[in-house]
Amino acid sequence: MDLNFTAEELAFRDEVRRFIAENFDDEMRAAMARTRTGYIAKHLHIRWQQRLNEKGWLAPNWPEEYGGPGWTPVQRYIYDQEMMAAGAPIVVPFGPRMLAPVIMKFGTEAQKKKYLPDILASRTWWCQGYSEPGAGSDLASLQMKAEDKGDYFLCNGSKIWTSEAQHADMIFCLVRTAQTKKPQEGISFLLIDMKSPGVTVAPIVTIDEPSAGMQEVNQVFFDDVKVPKENLVGEINQGWTCAKYLLEFERGNAYSGNLKRGLERVRKIARAEAAGGGAPLIEDPAFAARLAQAEIEVMALEMTELRILGQLRGGQNVGAASSLLKTRGTELQQMVTELAADAVGYYIAPYTPLIEGANEPIIGPDYADGVAARYLNMRKVTIYAGSNEIQRNIMSKLILGL
Repeated sequence: MDLNFTAEELAFRDEVRRFIAENFDDEMRAAMARTRTGYIAKHLHIRWQQRLNEKGWLAPNWPEEYGGPGWTPVQRYIYDQEMMAAGAPIVVPFGPRMLAPVIMKFGTEAQKKKYLPDILASRTWWCQGYSEPGAGSDLASLQMKAEDKGDYFLCNGSKIWTSEAQHADMIFCLVRTAQTKKPQEGISFLLIDMKSPGVTVAPIVTIDEPSAGMQEVNQVFFDDVKVPKENLVGEINQGWTCAKYLLEFERGNAYSGNLKRGLERVRKIARAEAAGGGAPLIEDPAFAARLAQAEIEVMALEMTELRILGQLRGGQNVGAASSLLKTRGTELQQMVTELAADAVGYYIAPYTPLIEGANEPIIGPDYADGVAARYLNMRKVTIYAGSNEIQRNIMSKLILGL
């Protein structure tokens, strides 16, 4: 196993850095400095994604025949690491990373021609309709109905925790098309236009969002929504197969780049904040030990990512690696934001800097801005995309044979 990059891979790294320097403009940098989720204003995401697309880099996981760059797994890893190190905007994942592979594998030729080019050009904005009020970790218990009415489905129900639905043009949904003994066997995968009569988006303002202007998640209601039959992806009642395939692309991302940026933020705070005796917090033995432990664990995760890359480069199947990375990466995200929250001390409390349109003076130093919101927002990461308890079940089966 070789953990070193080749000369060609290092040259590619330099090319990625040049692209970032030339295209990550000041407006985007200012927006990214304040986000706690990676989401910024829609027009900024579109601007960034169109620049990536012009370069041919928007969809690293796409095959070349559909517009992908044809990268090796190592190039994809380098690209992700450099983007995270620079704090560049995320590519909003619902269309390019999650839906597109499903359409490529299970969609008709007409669906591929209709949807893939618009996803690549950022002309169509997608959101994901999986979870429901009574179906989260137990997704197979979903109840949103899609009744067969001949040339269309009639959809009734709701989806919840739908990220960025307020900006979406389309939503891909898991819906119940049959009542079967095994609930997974009665689910289908539908594409629904968000402008359809009967679709309503209701914002959910969470504890980390002190104003509606920063709201991320929503509940989407469907009241007698007509969906054309050609919007069914895959076979009727076989949507669970599409759902499982999609989750392969939602999990298993590289985490170490963002974690290292988070640790650098913690170091900055700890150098500026005073400990009990007046010395900088970073010199406090107890805090320094916690910071060192976090750094060790992030380094270990990075080595695991590189080890998995080595296996991919050698053509090996990495098996349960996506569950392993998701579990450890999200736990470390929480650890790093907890360190930042402890480091800012009393400045964790004021939300004034985050309230859109507030005219009150900022309370505390700039480095405390957003620490509370990031800490609170990271509580969710061990739950979404399959809770970490579920991931441990997967690992116990695939690795330990339990």
